[in-house]
Amino acid sequence: MNTLAATQLVAAREVRAKLRDRTFLLSTLIFLLAAAAATTLPSLLSGGPATVAATPEISAQLRAAGLEVREVPDDTAAERAVRDGDTDAAVVAGPTVLARDQAPADVVSALSVEPPVRLLNPAPAEPPGAFLVPFVFAFVFLLTSQTFGVQIAQSIIEEKQTRIVEILVAAVSVRALLLGKMIAGTVLALGQIALVALVTVVGLRLFGDSELLDLLGPAIGWFLPYFLLGFVLIAALWAAAGALVSRLEDIGTVAMPVQLVVMIPFFGVVFLSDNAFAMQVLSYVPFSAPTAMPLRLFTGDAAGWEPPLSLALLLVTALAVLAAGARVYEGSLLRTNGNTSLRTAWRERETVG
Repeated sequence: MNTLAATQLVAAREVRAKLRDRTFLLSTLIFLLAAAAATTLPSLLSGGPATVAATPEISAQLRAAGLEVREVPDDTAAERAVRDGDTDAAVVAGPTVLARDQAPADVVSALSVEPPVRLLNPAPAEPPGAFLVPFVFAFVFLLTSQTFGVQIAQSIIEEKQTRIVEILVAAVSVRALLLGKMIAGTVLALGQIALVALVTVVGLRLFGDSELLDLLGPAIGWFLPYFLLGFVLIAALWAAAGALVSRLEDIGTVAMPVQLVVMIPFFGVVFLSDNAFAMQVLSYVPFSAPTAMPLRLFTGDAAGWEPPLSLALLLVTALAVLAAGARVYEGSLLRTNGNTSLRTAWRERETVG
């Protein structure tokens, strides 16, 4: 069996096993429900614009403010509509706003006259939801890369602990085994994110802020290739880390370095998102580029030539880390009698590969 066929066989096996895993299916369902709730509940709970009873003379001004207006012939009919509960408020001569138990702020605002404002040193306008975008990009990349990365490491350790890895490498090459696990993890991660993204887009289009979705479009488009390469980068580290130990109980001894290279960029992007220089630096650091650069594209701070350059650097780094991780994986996979040091795995690759 050649390497390509063996890789496909391993990847298909890993995908089938994960699709039968109740934990994976439950987590996917939870993500979908969370995305649906985040995009639909705010609109449903807000109850929509206020319904106002008004005479034809004032109704045009209220409609221009986005309010739902019910035209009535006179002030008496307007007051009756509020008392009977047919409308939330009414506007009568004066103008005076009538309501049942509390002042309707949106109606008052629609009738208010704001003085003109001239800013001498205007700050750049932030798009809607800008405070939330850096957290969302960073959180999606952090959660997905950590979840699937840990699962790849655990799968490798379980195969070593049960000694089934010795049977597997007798049928397929060590390299095909690694590539198959990496491909399966990447496909599952992208599939899960694609489902969540689809639910989010539909929710925003139907119930949410379509203007925000239009602004997010270019950033999301760039986030996908960044996520793909960033995930490969992190998954290669987890695969190498998992191959260094022989028991699931020992995964903590090798997990900390991998967790740090993911967590530090996460907090860097979240807490430094308003620092232009820091974000520019982070958008070229491979471990933070998948979240920093899409955010800069969303806010309009990145020049047109920056994303391709940053993506090229991430690609080179991902390939280098993948090659190094494969070497460590090959040098430690068949060492099932205890933990293997990184130096030993790197040096002894040829004797066990």
